[in-house]
Amino acid sequence: MPQISAFRGLRYDLGHVGALSDVIAPPYDVIGKDLQDDLYKQHPANVIRLILNRDEPGDADANNRYTRAARFLKNWQEEGVLQNDRESALYVYHQIFEYGGSEFTRRGFMARMGLQRFGEGNIYPHEETHSAAKEDRLKLTRACAANLSQIFGIYPDSTNEAQSILEATIAGVAPLEATDHLGVVHRLWPVSDSSVINQVATIMADKPMFVADGHHRYETACNYRDELAGGAELDPTHPANAVMTMCVSMDDPGMIVLPTHRLFKGLPALTADQLRDRLSGLFDIEDLTGGPAAAHEIWAKIEAEDDQGRLGLRTQADGKWLVAVLTETGRAKMAEVASEHSKDWQGLGVSILQRLIVETMLEARDLPKPTYVHTIEEVVDALETTPENYPLAALVMPATLDHIRAISEHGERMPAKSTYFYPKLLSGLVINPLR
Repeated sequence: MPQISAFRGLRYDLGHVGALSDVIAPPYDVIGKDLQDDLYKQHPANVIRLILNRDEPGDADANNRYTRAARFLKNWQEEGVLQNDRESALYVYHQIFEYGGSEFTRRGFMARMGLQRFGEGNIYPHEETHSAAKEDRLKLTRACAANLSQIFGIYPDSTNEAQSILEATIAGVAPLEATDHLGVVHRLWPVSDSSVINQVATIMADKPMFVADGHHRYETACNYRDELAGGAELDPTHPANAVMTMCVSMDDPGMIVLPTHRLFKGLPALTADQLRDRLSGLFDIEDLTGGPAAAHEIWAKIEAEDDQGRLGLRTQADGKWLVAVLTETGRAKMAEVASEHSKDWQGLGVSILQRLIVETMLEARDLPKPTYVHTIEEVVDALETTPENYPLAALVMPATLDHIRAISEHGERMPAKSTYFYPKLLSGLVINPLR
């Protein structure tokens, strides 16, 4: 069972840094070079220098971006820029954001969560991980001995009991607040009342936890713990037995999952007629007219149908759109070509797209990584500005929270980029020391 505990977080002293907004950053894996440069310029103590330090000329084993991050972390603590809280706490965390013309508030709390290897308890992954990313995060964790960013975990709680206890505790208390580069407002409240912490930990003890984001960081935390143990058991009180986790109820009103559309590279330049022939019998095909901007109307209809087996496809060879709807024959074919997976996995839109359309019907494997985008505006922009780069564009429904739970409990992992949880959690609000 997940063991949730409070911890003495390491946090920015606003007397040293001024505005919290100036020193925070999104997760390292969504930061491109331009944003990295902007964050470097924003403040000399921005957390970017810890989570994604820049490569510099002359870097070597003894002096590199990981050792620089460790020096910044040490120096900032010695200078009082970062200070440990005096008491152990859970950290209530709200994110206020807009999507689709409506305002949402996603509510959760940060805690230490006891580590379990995937498959050995009831902490579940839902996406595949890559060794290079884990090695990068392990080098950083070795150097800094800290969780610099939190895991994003989601759990079932139909009445939001755990969060409600925390909400009652912070009612009327002024939060710490930061606004990120996308305009999302982030609010933080430390809660150190031991009776509240114990109530929350008791409620959470019986619940499964699903890793929504941060799979590489979670597996890195396990690897770091095992490395410290050296083949033995690490002292049960050692902080490396846990990982800093943002815990959000799957039933929180602010929990939304956005799509990740695909812009494929490396495929042969098919026309709409050729693509229709390849998919014939497995999909019902509707031909649509319009340029790249027609994606808006197509996606609105796909969303309204709420059918994982309905995909929008655009062939660059002739600039035409198709809507492909999986038939019963197509479902049978999918069950055949993905027989090692459950029906839940086989029914995912991203699974149908990748396994049935791309790998089976188009016979395309080992393609370059697609360009992944989350909004229709990004799809339209890419198809209008660099259409020659993308012989096939695909609009695909996101996996739902129910899909995540079912497929994770089957012991399976979804195809890459099956989900996009918006907004991203900030780095720099709280750091979890591991010494």
